[in-house]
Amino acid sequence: MSGSTLMASSSSNSDRYEITCPTCDFTSSVPNGSHRTICPKCGGFYSKEAAEKREPRRLARENEQKEKGSNGRRGLNSIANFFNNLTPNNSSKSKKKGFNNVVSTHSSESSSSSDMSNTELPPINSKSRLTVPNTASRSTTPSYAVDSRASSRNTMVSTSSKASKTSKGPSVSRQDIHLNIASRSSANAGAGVSNSSPNQAERVIYPVRTKTSDQLREDVRSARETGNWKSVQEFYSTTFDSFLEINAAFKRDPNKEYKSTEDPGLKFEFINTVYDLILGLPPEIQKIVLKSIINSLLKDKKNNHMQWPHSKDDLRAYLVLLQNPQFGSSSTYVIFAHLLRQIAALTDHDHHYLVYWMRKLSGDRVQALLERLNSFISIRLFPPKPQDLPPMVKCSWWIPSSTKVMALLNAANNLCQPPVVSHMEFYNMALDNLDLMQEYLAWQDPNSSGGFSFCQYPFILSITAKRTILQRDSEQQMILMARRSLVAKVQRRQLPDVGMLFFNLTVRREHLVSDSLNEIAKKQHDLKKKLKVTFAGEPGLDMGGLTKEWFLLLIKKIFNENYGMFSYNKAAGCYWFSTMHREDYQEFNLVGVLMGLAVYNSINLDLRFPPCCYKKLLSPPVVPFNNPRAQVGVLTSLTVDDLKTVQPDVAKGLQDLLDYKGDVEEDFCMSFQMSQDHYGHTKTYDLKPDGANIPVTSENRKEYVDLYVDWVLNKSVYNQFKAFYHGFHMVCASNALIMLRPEEIEMLVCGNPRLHMKDLKKVTVYDGYHPLDPTIKYFWDIVLSLPIQLQKLFLLFTTGSDRIPIGGMAEMNFKITRTEDISLLPMAHTCFNQLVLPAYKSKKHLRNKLILAIQNAEGFGLE
Repeated sequence: MSGSTLMASSSSNSDRYEITCPTCDFTSSVPNGSHRTICPKCGGFYSKEAAEKREPRRLARENEQKEKGSNGRRGLNSIANFFNNLTPNNSSKSKKKGFNNVVSTHSSESSSSSDMSNTELPPINSKSRLTVPNTASRSTTPSYAVDSRASSRNTMVSTSSKASKTSKGPSVSRQDIHLNIASRSSANAGAGVSNSSPNQAERVIYPVRTKTSDQLREDVRSARETGNWKSVQEFYSTTFDSFLEINAAFKRDPNKEYKSTEDPGLKFEFINTVYDLILGLPPEIQKIVLKSIINSLLKDKKNNHMQWPHSKDDLRAYLVLLQNPQFGSSSTYVIFAHLLRQIAALTDHDHHYLVYWMRKLSGDRVQALLERLNSFISIRLFPPKPQDLPPMVKCSWWIPSSTKVMALLNAANNLCQPPVVSHMEFYNMALDNLDLMQEYLAWQDPNSSGGFSFCQYPFILSITAKRTILQRDSEQQMILMARRSLVAKVQRRQLPDVGMLFFNLTVRREHLVSDSLNEIAKKQHDLKKKLKVTFAGEPGLDMGGLTKEWFLLLIKKIFNENYGMFSYNKAAGCYWFSTMHREDYQEFNLVGVLMGLAVYNSINLDLRFPPCCYKKLLSPPVVPFNNPRAQVGVLTSLTVDDLKTVQPDVAKGLQDLLDYKGDVEEDFCMSFQMSQDHYGHTKTYDLKPDGANIPVTSENRKEYVDLYVDWVLNKSVYNQFKAFYHGFHMVCASNALIMLRPEEIEMLVCGNPRLHMKDLKKVTVYDGYHPLDPTIKYFWDIVLSLPIQLQKLFLLFTTGSDRIPIGGMAEMNFKITRTEDISLLPMAHTCFNQLVLPAYKSKKHLRNKLILAIQNAEGFGLE
């Protein structure tokens, strides 16, 4: 196939081909017959046809580069020109502009955006050495040579371009350098290693770096007092000049390889000290650090072109550089982008190590790193000063690279129990302003030419963004169902009416559950339409209040323990499914439908299910197609911690069994059975065949606990939960559920648990009162000063739920109505979020009455 990027691989495997990415020209091997692929280097999602169309331009560009003798490197624009200004031949220019063109906000004298169009890092070599004016020269350049015992392998190590000094500045002699065995042929990409055989191990010389946190702090303190920053400058410039130097400074013992995923072998305390001090250093030293980082990345990039595997030292260097707080400034984004690109382009094997090593980062470091990454994405998408950044067309890989690095952090965070930071720390609120449905449709469409979509990485989308996608998807389905109803009416030659556009329910208050079941069973094809509720025999038009009242009354009825569907555990503060056998589980299906309708119609429900319920609800997140016998709602990964949220007392007993130091069989006398109380009657169940005759011992107690948890949370309630699962997914049948975490499903159903009562004050309207009336002033002073638990009770008292909408209080309608009878307690109409407040004359009287009302009201789901 002449002139095409698709060619037969030289490998013996004839069913694979090599295809070149049209974005970054990186060639990778893909299976024969693949129509689309993802570039492992830039993350681009492209087709075979797109690569073939790109080929003539790629070949022309390569020919042009060969003519210029560029060795395959792209031409450099203003960044390269700027760095050339920093060479000795252009010292006058460097003194005028300094490093500020790259590491500070561009002024009118800086390069224009067109000059910044090329985002390649500038080349650094012996002929064009980066220098910064007014910096100390280095007197010594130690060479990093291989051990004489390794020289017989025809290997060599190139000399380093960095000087080596101790904390006080004297040069490091040859005798101060010791050897270390590298695990791979690329022992350290920053060291400039060149080997005749890429599979051959070699010894790499590491410079001795003994600086400690206390010594560095003392050096910085002394430099501030004396004004002599030479020692500090030398330390920072040397430390970041190459991957080898980074490992020499931050590796606990350079003589050890640290190949384990559990231990990266890094001195995290020292790394934190180095970075805690860096932003307080003089600007000249900060610029030198960035210049040294460029050195490191360029050296690694050069070796990466040889397509050698990265060593563990390389991965350590990436992990160290990633934590640099200097990348919080948009003026460093070009350098930061290249660091992120190199990390994102690593192999899955390397990513595996990075993910496990990232678990060692403390919560505040992870949070700070997430803030930098989110700012990087937000400013690239919505730049406040577009002229300060390269054009988007030249750096389309910035956002995919940064998002992939965030994915590594997210994976590391999920491996930690409990997570180091909340999943909400990954949210990027700026993405709420994107065309989210376009992102969603691009993610859903396998033929989309866009390639990257934020929906591929749902951890970065806020719950507000996901709700928007889910609601708009549901709206499209509602419109589709309404359109089908209209077409059916026309085909039957019937006059269309407004009611056909809605899911209309007519129920009697005295037969609320049975009427709701019958209406839903008859009108299943209308579930995705907008819900409208009518109470039989009662006048009134449903503008939202009647729908909310129907939800609240129905939930209050179903979750009453006397109804027998759910049992309430006071210690856990939540409901769980009754294990009683039933002939019909349609009422559990109704509860699932209620939850789905609440999500579809943006209504918060006061449902107190444990977290494991929402985990099971997403197992699987999409109902198996055309397979009624498929197992749903079953999780094999549930543990004692999950049982603790349902039956805390039982979970404590099981944990004590696991921790017991004595003879379990002799002291507990237990078998593989469990007993449960059913309204005064005790029933016993075997946890495994012939469980009554199998004793629990110290050896098999873990199996016993696992079977016990599985029985309580899965097997004993399988039929109940299966009906509940199908009811929910009957309404919320959307691929958008794949993007949701269990915690986010709970927020969609029940609302946001984070209260900000000041925001409620902003959206409040008054009937009979004025915001400046003394009673209103007293009221808000009292409410805002209440402890959080009383604030939740107040919200529950006035709205029927102690949670707020996903989008915050701004999405609520809250009304305070005046009544003159001060003998009454405050009253609430939860269906309309309305508080009836008597005009009490004193603040003390108002406080007593209000607290008395909210503490003694009968709330839904409460006793």
